[in-house]
Amino acid sequence: MNHEQTKRVIALGFFDGVHRGHGALLNRVTERARELDAVPAAVTFDTHPEKCILGSPLPLLSSPTDRADLMRRYYGVRDVIVAHFDERMMRMPWREFIIEYLVAEHGAVHLVAGHDFHFGYKGEGDPQRLQETCRELGIGCDIIPKVEVDGRTVSSTYIRTLVAQGEMERALEFLGHPHTLTNTVARGKHLGSTLGFPTVNLQFPAGVLVPAYGVYACKVCFEGGETHMAVTNVGTRPTVDDGNRVNAEGFILDFHGDLYGQSIRMEFYKRLRGERKFPSLEALRDEVMRNAQQTRDYFEDRPQ
Repeated sequence: MNHEQTKRVIALGFFDGVHRGHGALLNRVTERARELDAVPAAVTFDTHPEKCILGSPLPLLSSPTDRADLMRRYYGVRDVIVAHFDERMMRMPWREFIIEYLVAEHGAVHLVAGHDFHFGYKGEGDPQRLQETCRELGIGCDIIPKVEVDGRTVSSTYIRTLVAQGEMERALEFLGHPHTLTNTVARGKHLGSTLGFPTVNLQFPAGVLVPAYGVYACKVCFEGGETHMAVTNVGTRPTVDDGNRVNAEGFILDFHGDLYGQSIRMEFYKRLRGERKFPSLEALRDEVMRNAQQTRDYFEDRPQ
């Protein structure tokens, strides 16, 4: 190891959604990093390993950008190393993954993994092998047990089901934060100006799970840190569009201005209703006004 290399305490996992189970690993990483005067870091993959192995795209809760952002904002992880999960990575023997990749290449002085973490060729690396190899190398290793909420194991698989069904409040309990979508604002139809609200259109990045169609009480966070409430329609906008392009269109409350081209973060808190086709723009406008009031009431009652 060269002496210039950054010392890192590294969490290992895929971290889709960055839920409370992942949080237990990431909290341990920041703790150990303080003790060892090292940088808190995490290694994640750009593609879910299952996709390469099974060939089926698994819809994910968060894009690599959102995963890295959630780890930094909620857990203080400074370096998020996004490994390219390709043929080489898939065939890498588990010992090489630890010794060459984590220690030699990324300066790992301590590793943290979940109780069910598998790695290396054919998933032959497991928590026990990880601990034994770390002992051999003289570096620390923590294996974190599963985390439960309401007697149910916190897992990305379960949370995906909740989001797909629009159960955002329950998803929030398991995630430990609202379900999040970050993207650059796309050109919309300016429907908002006819309804009296500025709107933002966000597309779902490829491979990211689309929540149940309908209208949600959300918050949107701009690049500068400004936050506003929003009523967000997820779906194909049946009243104003004949197309079938799915996006998230947010009507932003108490804001004037154009956000086109800005990167914004949308946080989903509660599904207010399913997607419906209205007989006229007036009827749609009345419903959006009603949803705006529901959104204000929701955030007013919610402890900050």
